[in-house]
Amino acid sequence: MIQDIYPSRLDNSFAPCQPSEGDVLLCFDAEGRLLADAADGQAAFTRFGNVEAGNAVYLFCCGGERYFMSPDGTAEPPEGFEYYTIRELRRLCGGETLFAAFTAYHLWKWYADNRFCGRCGGSMAAHPRERALVCPECGNVVYPRINPAVIVGVIKGDCLLVTRYKRGYAHNALVAGFTEIGETLEQTVEREVMEETGIRVRDIRYYKSQPWGMAQDILAGFFCEADGDDEIRMDEGELKYACWVSRGDIELQPDDLSLTNEMMRVFKENKL
Repeated sequence: MIQDIYPSRLDNSFAPCQPSEGDVLLCFDAEGRLLADAADGQAAFTRFGNVEAGNAVYLFCCGGERYFMSPDGTAEPPEGFEYYTIRELRRLCGGETLFAAFTAYHLWKWYADNRFCGRCGGSMAAHPRERALVCPECGNVVYPRINPAVIVGVIKGDCLLVTRYKRGYAHNALVAGFTEIGETLEQTVEREVMEETGIRVRDIRYYKSQPWGMAQDILAGFFCEADGDDEIRMDEGELKYACWVSRGDIELQPDDLSLTNEMMRVFKENKL
């Protein structure tokens, strides 16, 4: 999955520091696109010293390198560099480069959405001792937002309930959705499967989790069994299709980055 970058690792501890020559400097534009050189099927990011960018913010250390962010982009991109969406970068690179881009986008989105205080409207400032924003006017403190969501593998005998979204991602997926206020993750599983496909479930069991910075998510994967009636009543506003697919006929996604794809694969290979 995208976070599997061993022997590299992500160190997300907060460090109030300034960039040095050669540190990675990720430049985002106002739409959240990231400046990169994507020649030769790979992606390379700008570094402190080869671009002019102010207000550098320390993000994390990944693979032994320090990553900073320029929330205002850069006036003059170096030759060969252009802005790419995170979705485009997903097709161009992998490993720690892509994981760093996803995680950086998660933080960029949080900084971009919290420039002003939601309580009094004042301008927010960086907290001096932790990863937070604080309002100098009223003292309101805001921490990075993480959205809990579930991925659900619904099983009926030798078949898995496979879906495809009506818009956005164009490959096979599983039932998924965000946890709502007052719900447990297991209740989210029950509700999302019912809302999207009309199927009741039982024997809900946790599989694995995954950070997914593209949507500021923490994804929790669950498997469960169809309970009773297995007729699919699909939410046509959400899904392009939903159907029971036998183990050997499951078509996997073109990359192995997502928790969804791993769950489909372990079922397909009978490794649950």
